[in-house]
Amino acid sequence: MNVKKTIEASKMEIALDGKFDAISAPQFEAEIKNDLDRITELYIDMSAVEYISSAGLRTLLFLQQTMEEKGRMVVRNVPEVVSSVFEVTGFDEIITIE
Repeated sequence: MNVKKTIEASKMEIALDGKFDAISAPQFEAEIKNDLDRITELYIDMSAVEYISSAGLRTLLFLQQTMEEKGRMVVRNVPEVVSSVFEVTGFDEIITIE
């Protein structure tokens, strides 16, 4: 999975591209974990995500819980294949999707 990260002041925008799975999720989490201390807004663009596994869902849950304490997280441009996983798992009730 490719990750494009942009940080401006206390806002981070991330664009994901590829498979959000057991291999890429831990790498993604490690890549952004240090930046979470200084942000209050997190926006994740998933328009180019072609697959999400339970590991990807776990990472989103971790991010949601982290951001609830200090600001907000919004997931944007969710493709149908990922949206259906969110609906089946109840993640559409847990995270903010635009």
